[in-house]
Amino acid sequence: MPSEIELYYWPTPNGWKITIALEEMGLPYRVHLVDIGAGDQFDPDFLKIAPNNRMPAIIDPDGPGGAPVSLFESGAILMYLARKTGQFYGQAPRDQITVEQWLMWQMGGVGPMAGQAHHFLKYAPAMDPPNDLPYAKDRYRAEVARLYHVLDRQLAETRYVAGDFYSIADMAIWPWASLWQGQQQTLDDKPHLARWLDAVGARPAVRRGRAVSSDKRGDLGRDRGAQSVLFKRG
Repeated sequence: MPSEIELYYWPTPNGWKITIALEEMGLPYRVHLVDIGAGDQFDPDFLKIAPNNRMPAIIDPDGPGGAPVSLFESGAILMYLARKTGQFYGQAPRDQITVEQWLMWQMGGVGPMAGQAHHFLKYAPAMDPPNDLPYAKDRYRAEVARLYHVLDRQLAETRYVAGDFYSIADMAIWPWASLWQGQQQTLDDKPHLARWLDAVGARPAVRRGRAVSSDKRGDLGRDRGAQSVLFKRG
């Protein structure tokens, strides 16, 4: 029985990537909640694991060579876990190249752009004082729409993002894309994306991963203290 992976987590899209992966891979893990609204991500002990003061992060007691290893950055964690278990990375070298390509697309595109869309569409207007910025709202809403059109075209050709096999690329993209309504998007003109969202969302491991500490999700639109920590601190 492998040792439990120590997961430093909060129920956000980036956190869900890792709980979904751990559930899909059947790896035992222990959750350490990092309350980002309370500033836990700035705790010196956490910064030793995640110097960029962002979760998720993991410590695997059974790292390479049998020695513990810590990792931060959700994409790096997904790649590590897929290599460790030999699962969800594709079998052939060309499959793995495609998985990595779409994983990087999520890390550099969907995650940052959808995150900015959430911020300017939902959180910034509710801040004190309000920051209702039409240009920013239009800019990120449109960029997320462009990215989801790219994804829809890909999914018109393949069952899953990287091909006809489910992979860590799907695990990375789904948590963000599943929040399309909060990003003020539509699926009416993206039928392949809609089909994929339903198929991935129906997987038992995805449901379990998405549910981890779901009761801890707060309303940043109303929580002034959390806004101060998340949006005004470096």
